[in-house]
Amino acid sequence: MKVKFLIALAILGIIAGLISAHIYGSAPKPPPPVYMTKDPFKNGVYANGIVEPVQASGESINVYPEVSGNVTKVFVKYGEIVKKGQPIFEVDNKVQTQTVKQLYHQMQADYEKYLELKAEPRPETLAVSKAQVDYAKSQVIYQESNYQKLLNSYKLNPKSVSKQDLDNAKYALREAEENLKVAIKNYELTKAGAWSYDIKTQYQIYKADEHAYKSALTLLDRYTVKAPENGEILELNVAKGDYVSQSGVYYTYTKSYDPPVRIGPASGDKLQVRAFIDEILLAKLPPIKDLKAVMFVRGTNISVPLKFVAVEPYVTPKIELSDNLLERVDVRVLPVIFRFQKPKNVNLYPGQLVDIYLEGK
Repeated sequence: MKVKFLIALAILGIIAGLISAHIYGSAPKPPPPVYMTKDPFKNGVYANGIVEPVQASGESINVYPEVSGNVTKVFVKYGEIVKKGQPIFEVDNKVQTQTVKQLYHQMQADYEKYLELKAEPRPETLAVSKAQVDYAKSQVIYQESNYQKLLNSYKLNPKSVSKQDLDNAKYALREAEENLKVAIKNYELTKAGAWSYDIKTQYQIYKADEHAYKSALTLLDRYTVKAPENGEILELNVAKGDYVSQSGVYYTYTKSYDPPVRIGPASGDKLQVRAFIDEILLAKLPPIKDLKAVMFVRGTNISVPLKFVAVEPYVTPKIELSDNLLERVDVRVLPVIFRFQKPKNVNLYPGQLVDIYLEGK
């Protein structure tokens, strides 16, 4: 009796396990969408699309700083219309500012040295050199007078002056004459001013410092990130205190580096959409330039006719919709750009996903 009971219990357990596996293994049916879009074409082809601002590339402009550091000022806000060259945010520039000041004063010092060489001889220096010549002349006159006196005395009476004193006077006169020659040469050298090669060398030093200063000044200007074109601030991912680099700013939610600022043209009611057509469906389409398409705004039953603009003739992996470079991609798509007039009373923004139907063969 006990054995039969255990067998029956085991059979019931197996049946319960099979039922549970069936229940939990079945995927739940997805809820129906709020609005069901209907293919407006007889042989329509479906594609995903992303709304974009109207501009040559179709994509918004990602603005990155050229230097790294902490943000000290933010000059704009979301949705603000900016002009080309308008400051957007500023990176800490204290060190670079001091570098610019140092190079400026170095440049000024070298320039003053260049002017000093050009202005030589200095009047005071020339006066000293002239005085040395006059002194040397007076020494020649004195030594010549002394020698003549001794010589005349020696001629009258050879015993009145020793031969050694006469020779010493003669040598002193010659020394005074040589000193005069040196003083005259030194005066001429001083009067000639700085050597032309020294002036040219100093000028090149000054110009090198000037270029270094201007380079540092240009780099200082890069610490203020400015709008590269006229447009609207679509994204502003920086705040005072954030650390930014050429890679962007670290965004906590995505755990990746995002562009600090994204700018799109202030297009008003004019937008465009980039459709991503599955490569498998390309054979079902007419020539790309003849494409007819309709866009449906998700969450509504509103359809918007599209006007063909251009095609990017290169089939790419379909990562745009997830923005994940590490995503394993098996589908490749052809990007096609359409333009449309923004419908009234509907909120549409760049980056928004939409459904697109294209007329097939």
